[in-house]
Amino acid sequence: MNREQGILTKMQNELSLKQLQITSLLNITQAINENLPQEDLFNMYKNFLTWELSIEKIALFIRENNSWNLCVEFNINPDVKIDELPNLFLQFTRLHTIKPQDDPRLQEFEFIIPVYHKKQPIAYSLISGVKRSEDVFNNIQFITSITNIIAVAIENKILVRGQIVQEKEMEFANEVTQMLIPAKMPSGTQYQLANVYRPHYKVGGDYIDFIKFSENKILFCIADVSGKGMAAAMIMANFQALVQNLGQQYRDLETLVIALNQTVSRMTKGEKYLTFFIAIADIKQNMLYYVNAGHIPPLLIKGKETTELKATTTIIGHFENLPEINEGIVRLDEDVTLIAFTDGLVDIKNRSGKNYNTEMLKRHILENKMLNAEQTAGSVMDEVLKFREDQEVPDDIAILVFKFYKDEK
Repeated sequence: MNREQGILTKMQNELSLKQLQITSLLNITQAINENLPQEDLFNMYKNFLTWELSIEKIALFIRENNSWNLCVEFNINPDVKIDELPNLFLQFTRLHTIKPQDDPRLQEFEFIIPVYHKKQPIAYSLISGVKRSEDVFNNIQFITSITNIIAVAIENKILVRGQIVQEKEMEFANEVTQMLIPAKMPSGTQYQLANVYRPHYKVGGDYIDFIKFSENKILFCIADVSGKGMAAAMIMANFQALVQNLGQQYRDLETLVIALNQTVSRMTKGEKYLTFFIAIADIKQNMLYYVNAGHIPPLLIKGKETTELKATTTIIGHFENLPEINEGIVRLDEDVTLIAFTDGLVDIKNRSGKNYNTEMLKRHILENKMLNAEQTAGSVMDEVLKFREDQEVPDDIAILVFKFYKDEK
């Protein structure tokens, strides 16, 4: 009878432990569903392991931004050098029982429990005291389960935080980019400047600007920085300040571009670069001077002829010294339309996977050359967005149009 009673008591204890474990899992799951702060989840983890399972030592490490943070600590010897532990436990990819031959710094613990998510380690729990319980296997299984649940929940919180930060950065980048595109561009009796800009979803990287030296001399430019997001937007904001400052100092385009390149190269250490087209229209002298620093060639339309204003030097900021630079010259001896754009324009694809290309752009400009600058820019944007059908726009689209009229308007 005593034997039967002992078996019954053991079964009741095991059942009570199972019920306790199930209740704990439900509580933690509910806490995760209610999106409780991660500190509350860590406390639940610590309290259950120490109070209900009598775990004597806990060190729970969570990975965030490629570093390992000790998030739960209980009863760890102060002599243990916590920062050295990750280098020791990362070698274990599955449950490991600490052995006498393992590193002395791990002898504080009995088990190492790794948690992997998408083949990447996201958490490690180092524990001690399990071997003193009656059901080591059951307890270690349960601790492994609860560690996995907590670690994946924290990983999701980290990902959400990262997405929120990224969203805010993109919103800021978009605001900066919008400021880099002039709302209104100048015009005179013989020329017009206009632009149109369509940002990709919260992405910055395109830039359009001008400097009006006088009624008869105007500088205009367009650029596209490598990369996207806040870093690209900040580079462009700095670049705009450089163009406005150095553009007033150096009226010679070659010297100006050399100065811009050197400053950007020092600023980004060659890790970021931008393509850049800059021109000065001298209306009185009927001349246009330009430098194309690795930018997509703008189109110049004179009569029925279309010319691509190809690169006259390489990209800005990648090399400390530009290997070669030449200034292009166009005589404004008849009506002229110049259209410059960023690569978002020719990245557009339709449902068939066909790209919008410069031949289509040439044809459109020639068919609509009676439009003014603002109308031309708008009509190009309308056409390319219609061409894409229902396909996604993969990048920012910036368009800059310069119109010169031989006779005053």
